[in-house]
Amino acid sequence: MTFKTLDNLTDIAGKRVLVRVDLNVPVKDGKVTDATRIERVAPTILELSKKGAKVILLAHFGRPKGEVVADMSLNQILPAVNEVLGTTVAFASDCVGDAAASAIAELGNGGILLLENTRFHKGEEKNNADFTAAVAANGDIYVNDAFSAAHRAHSSTEGLAHLLPAYAGRTMQAELEALEKGLGNPNRPVVAIVGGAKVSTKIDLLMNLVKKVDALVIGGGMANTFLAARGTNVGKSLCEHDLADTAKQIMIEAAGAGCAIVLPEDGVVAREFKANAENEVVAVSAIPSDAMMLDVGPKTIDAVNAWISRASTLVWNGPLGAFEIAPFDAATVAAAKHAAACTKDGKLVSVAGGGDTVAALNHAGVADDFTYVSTAGGAFLEWMEGKPLPGVDVLNQQK
Repeated sequence: MTFKTLDNLTDIAGKRVLVRVDLNVPVKDGKVTDATRIERVAPTILELSKKGAKVILLAHFGRPKGEVVADMSLNQILPAVNEVLGTTVAFASDCVGDAAASAIAELGNGGILLLENTRFHKGEEKNNADFTAAVAANGDIYVNDAFSAAHRAHSSTEGLAHLLPAYAGRTMQAELEALEKGLGNPNRPVVAIVGGAKVSTKIDLLMNLVKKVDALVIGGGMANTFLAARGTNVGKSLCEHDLADTAKQIMIEAAGAGCAIVLPEDGVVAREFKANAENEVVAVSAIPSDAMMLDVGPKTIDAVNAWISRASTLVWNGPLGAFEIAPFDAATVAAAKHAAACTKDGKLVSVAGGGDTVAALNHAGVADDFTYVSTAGGAFLEWMEGKPLPGVDVLNQQK
């Protein structure tokens, strides 16, 4: 993949740079509760500002569906943006028209301006040509630093790249380089860990991975569906019995592609789903009919860690067990710590993503030790599924 980055941007003092960022952060009682996404885009914003550009931020917040919704205004996150950037950011009450134009006209070189929620206009999500042109009129250069929105062909994520010189911001660049190391052109062997509750939400993902990785570790509730498809009685474990044929087909595809499917050998079972519930370790062939498997057992942990030790590249999406409640977090934490150790030793490229995965790695205290942890959610999942990402593809077309 070839795309231009900020390294290709020179002599931009006084230039109006439209920067698409992801500021769709959690807010409670009018205050930002997690500024991670703001922190991720800060390097791009500050670099452009230091180069003397007029930095104009484009972002969405919530799903206003083309209507002006007061509690979805980006104005409420301005204090958090100011705090993270360490400077005062101006605000415009619209992303197009007179309000935007006058705010931009007042912006000095190096100044930073946040435009109001792009999704207050119906044209944004429709990638409407007139709306895109109206947004483009505010800038000379377009920088996309919102990989998390790159799976959407919206005006601010895809359309603008057809009208202005387009570049990848530092976060987008880091994401794309990490993903290239993960599945695009990885060092082998490649091991993928996929967990989570349901096979139904990750069919496309599993079908794509078995063609690209050397081993696929399946954990979480979805492992029960695969075990049941092989004839194992999983008791009262979370299981999509109606997807047995799908699970079988995935295993057939894996066999044909030379991909090893790694399923639990043993599990931690309990009669109730609550913290510190009475539990025991059993072989998967001996799950009691009145119990449910809430984590994989020590033999499985050893097998998973052996695959991680063997791997040169690890891609991770989804926990191995119900990591939110002790003691059913043991396997996820053990595997995460082992992957982090291998990464720190320089033996492993580790790329992880997805909301539950990020939470699990933070819970294990190792998120900072992975090669790259994506906060992109849907875009990361669609990339793992092998689907095109319009916001990325359009940058690639700008060779």
